[in-house]
Amino acid sequence: MNATARLAIVPMGLSLGSFLVITYVLCVLFGILVSDRGMHQLLAQLLPGFTWITWPSFFLGLFWSFVYGWYVAVVFAPLYNFFNARTE
Repeated sequence: MNATARLAIVPMGLSLGSFLVITYVLCVLFGILVSDRGMHQLLAQLLPGFTWITWPSFFLGLFWSFVYGWYVAVVFAPLYNFFNARTE
């Protein structure tokens, strides 16, 4: 990759946010189907305000999952672009 190739924040934020939302839904389904207490505790620790499992809490988890994806994009893309430009 050459120094002019840069990561764009918006596509990365949308991609990561969507990925984490899908992962969150799969984790909730796994927790419901397997009834594993570990999944309940993990989600409650990672997602502010999340409690197992009510509709408001489920939607709050969707929100925080998407926000975390954007956080990673906003921090990672500029760092990648910075270091990529200096290593070419």
